[in-house]
Amino acid sequence: MLSLGRRGLWLGLAAAAAAAMAARLMDWWSPRADFRLFIPEELARYRGRPGDRGLYLALLGRVYDVSSGRRHYEPGAHYSGFAGRDASRAFVTGDYSEGGLVDDVSDLSFSEMLTLQSWLSFYEKNYEFIGRVTGRFYGEDGLPTPELTQAEAMITKGLEANKQELKEKQKFPPCNAEWSSTRGSRFWCSQRSGGVSRDWIGVPRKLFKPGAKEPHCVCVRTTGPPSDQTPDNPTHRNRGDLDHPNLEEYTGCPPLAITCYVPL
Repeated sequence: MLSLGRRGLWLGLAAAAAAAMAARLMDWWSPRADFRLFIPEELARYRGRPGDRGLYLALLGRVYDVSSGRRHYEPGAHYSGFAGRDASRAFVTGDYSEGGLVDDVSDLSFSEMLTLQSWLSFYEKNYEFIGRVTGRFYGEDGLPTPELTQAEAMITKGLEANKQELKEKQKFPPCNAEWSSTRGSRFWCSQRSGGVSRDWIGVPRKLFKPGAKEPHCVCVRTTGPPSDQTPDNPTHRNRGDLDHPNLEEYTGCPPLAITCYVPL
């Protein structure tokens, strides 16, 4: 039987996390009076070289003092290219060339923007926020530019997509899988398959997602009401999610078997 309480707890935590992050983003990028405003040429004088004024870097226009992590950012260190500039793009791409150490993130995907947001959280937690650098993300008045608004929207949409993905994973946890050169592939379900703890096991099915080239194996609940059942439609056939239109049985596998083999 489906544990609605457990699913509700997971989804509630996901919603709370998304809401908390959205509030944090608003706080990070809202107008403030207690910050310093840099121009790029001024920020370039904070690379930790002899005679430089300090060791700063910028991420999405926000400037942090990374002096306490000098061994990572000082001249000659692995991340020295990040110092004295906004190299937001390179945090995701790993391109540390001069052409890659730039702040253009306009073509990054939702997941890549979430990676960038994770780095932003890291610097907020571990280093001192100093101010903002004018240019792509902040104007000369220190206020967010349309490009920062777009980046914020991408991060927010990424958080929403993660929430939806978690909801989908709770509904259809991935199967356990292994491959053998003699027997081919084996898919099976357990109460922890896919890293999702639950009080049901389920049976393997192919799940076809719109836009995906190939289906992937998921564990499907076999009893109780469908996960998507609405309150105004209380009747059901006690088949769980087996009748979902995007599911397909594995050829040659008994419909209610918890293990399926796909021979070579």
